Amino acid sequence: MDRAVPFLDLKAQQARIAADLRRRIDAVLAHCQFILGPEVQELEQKLAEFCGAAHCVSVSSGTDALQIALMAEGIGRGDAVFLPAFTYTATAEVPLVLGAVPVFVDVDPDTFQIDPAHLAARVAQVRAAGQLRPRAVIGVDLFGQPADWPAIAALAAREGLFTLDDCAQSFGAALHGARLGRAADATAISFFPSKPLGGYGDGGALLTESAERAALYRSLRTHGEGTTRYDVLRTGMNGRLDTLQAAVLLSKLTVFEAELAARERIAAAYDAALSGAVQIPVRVPDSTSAWAVYAILLPDSAARDRLQAQLKAAGVPSAIYYPRPLHHQPAYAAAHDGTALPVSENLASRIMALPIHPDLTDADVARVCAAVRGNS
Repeated sequence: MDRAVPFLDLKAQQARIAADLRRRIDAVLAHCQFILGPEVQELEQKLAEFCGAAHCVSVSSGTDALQIALMAEGIGRGDAVFLPAFTYTATAEVPLVLGAVPVFVDVDPDTFQIDPAHLAARVAQVRAAGQLRPRAVIGVDLFGQPADWPAIAALAAREGLFTLDDCAQSFGAALHGARLGRAADATAISFFPSKPLGGYGDGGALLTESAERAALYRSLRTHGEGTTRYDVLRTGMNGRLDTLQAAVLLSKLTVFEAELAARERIAAAYDAALSGAVQIPVRVPDSTSAWAVYAILLPDSAARDRLQAQLKAAGVPSAIYYPRPLHHQPAYAAAHDGTALPVSENLASRIMALPIHPDLTDADVARVCAAVRGNS
């Protein structure tokens, strides 16, 4: 059998940027400013410019970006934070760490993004119950596609909610002609290695249009410091991005536009070859995706199991994002109010991801498609 198709190929990407990557890393090793070195500020500036945001504050992970953003708003005990039930655990764990309560919202069955109509119903439900204060909504740009930010922002304005864009999977995506990064009060990015723009370790950033929020984020990421190291103004955390990670990301930014284009070409090839064989992703209208994940839907879990076995036999990897919605996770059982979230539950039983990354060859893509269609 030929080599297995790589689900992710960081080695191939590294080979393409090897010279610039080495130059960047060697510069950090030469100046030895491993914490908040000059590359960190350069990266923040370039990330803000990339998406048109006024301010960027780099942090130690996408999860820490979410936490710092909520900490800055004073969100904690007695507060309700609304978020989709179909996403990664980090989105839900941060409110609980701060003493707040995650309120799970169902998602759109086609785009997998948070359902604005159900979000409105959940906010009304919490207000009527009178036990929690609705304070924030976290919209997740799932799998590379944008959430419905105009609808979320309109509801948040009516209800007085802070909006946080969990853009961990979707930096580089756009909605209505504008790149994500300015759609919410704050936008959290992850640089986990598997993300479209990923480092060689953990990392993240926050984008905002508010100078006041940006200053607060910088303080919170460095133990609540003021203008000097030992001027401690508030309780913060150790949430800084390492300079070496900034150097890696600066090198990767040089090829990021081309990689986004490659991901789009591969997604289009999958669409053309697989339509009719499986349910292919539905595009969010008037948007471009970063294609962190290419997720197909099968009729049921048994059909998914059969297809995964078929792909494995053909040397084609697959993954399930996510096998269980958050409100069914043991860690969140006590926080959930029991509201049924049927779309999230149904998706978890049918969804499956195919390989998608810029270094898939045409032969790789053809092999994946043949395996899915059962004629490998």
